[in-house]
Amino acid sequence: MFGGPPPPASPEELEMATEETAQSIRWTAAACLLLYLSPFAVEYARKLV
Repeated sequence: MFGGPPPPASPEELEMATEETAQSIRWTAAACLLLYLSPFAVEYARKLV
């Protein structure tokens, strides 16, 4: 708004943002898998006791 648009991101900044995004996606996928499997793990643990 005041002073014009910010300067474009450098290639290093774009690389860091891409890597951060990929890591976030990996962590989210792992958390989803863990939450999906947790009821099965609880049921298995109950059968052992």
